[in-house]
Order: sequence, then structure tokens, then C-alpha cells
Amino acid sequence: MKYRRFGRTELSMPVFSCGGMRYQQSWSDVPWSEVKSDGQKNLEATIHRAVELGIHHIETARGYGSSEMQLAPVLAQFPREKLIVQTKVMPKPTAREFEETFETSMRYLGLEHVDLLSIHGINHQGHLDETLRPGGCLEVCRRLQREGRVRHVGFSTHATPDVISAAIRSDEFDYVNLHWYLVNDLNRVCVAEAAQRDMGVFIISPNDKGGKLYLELPQLRPLCAPLTPMQFNDLYCLARPEVHTLSVGAARPSDFDEHVAALEHYERAAAVVEPIERRLRAELERVHGADWCRRWWTGLPEHFEVPGGVNLVEILRIWTYAKAFGLTEWAKFRYNMLGNADHWFPGEHVEKLDATCLPGVLQGSPFAERIPGILREAHALYHDAPVKRLSQS
Repeated sequence: MKYRRFGRTELSMPVFSCGGMRYQQSWSDVPWSEVKSDGQKNLEATIHRAVELGIHHIETARGYGSSEMQLAPVLAQFPREKLIVQTKVMPKPTAREFEETFETSMRYLGLEHVDLLSIHGINHQGHLDETLRPGGCLEVCRRLQREGRVRHVGFSTHATPDVISAAIRSDEFDYVNLHWYLVNDLNRVCVAEAAQRDMGVFIISPNDKGGKLYLELPQLRPLCAPLTPMQFNDLYCLARPEVHTLSVGAARPSDFDEHVAALEHYERAAAVVEPIERRLRAELERVHGADWCRRWWTGLPEHFEVPGGVNLVEILRIWTYAKAFGLTEWAKFRYNMLGNADHWFPGEHVEKLDATCLPGVLQGSPFAERIPGILREAHALYHDAPVKRLSQS
């Protein structure tokens, strides 16, 4: 395994982290009597495989249902100082609610302290305000740090870049969990800002949200050769020294194997990635034109600025990458989650759009004449049955 200094936390972080949202029994709390023995054995084997590989960062959340509870007896099998344990608690309207939720996490985990505590889902300005205000969630975190029950405090986010930047610029957090990979470059400035402040940078779900890269993907696979799409995406992220770790949401012990194999190229990541990235960007330009690829997002309003709450930025991002690379299953999943995932994936899809408003909302876009046709095409290609987040399913 390879390791990187996790920003000002000074933790030696494996470049792959063991994410805890895919191996648990349930997305809600359940009694131990309902946990199937085969499932628990699989979870145990997955954690042991992670640690055997040197992936000693185990990441979970209160919002991951039975994950914390099921992890507890497995974590107890290792010397505590050998593990980096992270859990996450959503921002709450009151400090008391936040602290009570944290205490529930600790009871389930059976730990005296966690190395990393994240505010889980600073997804809009209201969440940031709840966290930073006097008497808010962050004050609880600071007290827990003084008591030795929390080592470092960070935040995870699915927010727009302006909110992420505001949280980073507050200088209150040691690290950030955010989305950034080839098919989502909009947070690049946020990664740079975090690096300037010596924050740890944890990339969320680069394999699933990054394109469902574990699927066959006959259009993308030859473009990524000799790497697989997942390995390319791993090295694409890790070629940037400001990125410290990528989440592997393992559901079974073998899920680490393809990622670990990519580390054969770790020392030459930038050189290995460069010709593949060039091919991918050439394909994007062939399909969409160079001008679109350079600035398709320019002047677009955020979803809350569009009548009906239609998320133009996300729809155009999905269409741009899915059409060029054949990421149809990913596009359908993401597109049909619009309107069904609350603040985790906000905004609506094209069905809620009043087309008469487009000239006004697109007045800042250099592609104002082209976008209405793209929106119609995206809806025709990707609209299907509504989709919920994993935690809602």
C-alpha cells in the first residue's frame, strides 16, 4: 500500500480507504438478531482483507444504518492504534441533537475515540450555518476534541462549489470528503483551496459516482487501455499530490484487488495517465466540440436560481460525459435521482422545466441556443423510473 500525509492531521493515510456503506446488513438500525451470519462474516472478511493490504482507514457513518454496529466486533480484533477510524454525523438544528447522535455512533462502534469525525453532508448554506454558528455542531466537536474523544474534525459534502469553498475558507476543518474525478471537474478549485490550507482531501465514491466504472463499459474500456476504467480514475486522482485518499466502497474482500493492482503504476502515475487522458479528452471534443468541452458550465445558474428547481449544471454534466463515453447506466441512475434525493443530489430533471424561462436563465451562457436541444436529448436518453439514494432504498 502507498501512503500520504493527510494534511495537517499528520495522519499517514493509505491512498485507498475502506468505505463502509456497501457491506452492512441494513440502511436502518436493526437488532443483532436480524443480522445474517453470512453477511457479518463477509463484513469481517472485507475488513481483514483491507487491513491485510495496508488499508487501515475504516470509514463509516451514523447514516449508514447498521454499518457502525456491525463494525464494532471486527474493529475490536485489531490494536486500536493500528486503525484510523472515521465516522460521520449529519449537521443538526441543535447542539444537543448533534451530540446525542454522536454518542449513538460511539455506542455502536464500541470505541473510546474516533480519529476522524466528519460533519456529514454540508450540502447547502443552511447546513454550514448550523455547523458554524455559536452554540452549533462545531462547538460540540471542539469539546469532544478537548475530551480526547475526537482527534480531527472535517466535513463531507455534495454541495455546489461556492458552499464547499465557504466551508474550506472558514479554516475550521482539518479535512474534506468531496467529489472530484474525471467526470466531475467542477470541484477542482475546492481541492486546490483545501490544499492551500493543508487540509486532508478524501475523494468520495470515485468508482460509482465517477461513472459506475465497475460495469463492462465497451466504449470507455478501450480508451483507458492498458488500464481498466477504475484504475485510470484511481491514478488520474492520485497523480495530484493534493489528493490523499480515494474511497473504495467495498462490498466483499475482492473489491480491493483491481485498485491495488493500479499501484503498480503509482510512482509514474502522471506519465501513465497522460496519454489516456489525452485520448479521453480528444473523444470528448470529437463528440461535443472543443469549445463545449472547455466551458460548457460557464454562466449556468444553480438549480435554486431556475424556475422549477431544474438542475441544469448536473444534467449537462451527465449528458456531456455519458454521451461521449457510453456511461448510460450511470447517466440513467444520476438523472432519475434528480427530484428524489433531497439535498444529497438536489434539483429536478427536465420534466419540471418551463421552457419559456430558458432565454432568461441562460443569458449568461455562451451556449444558450444549443442547450434547449441538449436538455430535450438528455431527457429522451436517460429519463426512466425515479431512483432513490442507496440509503433511501
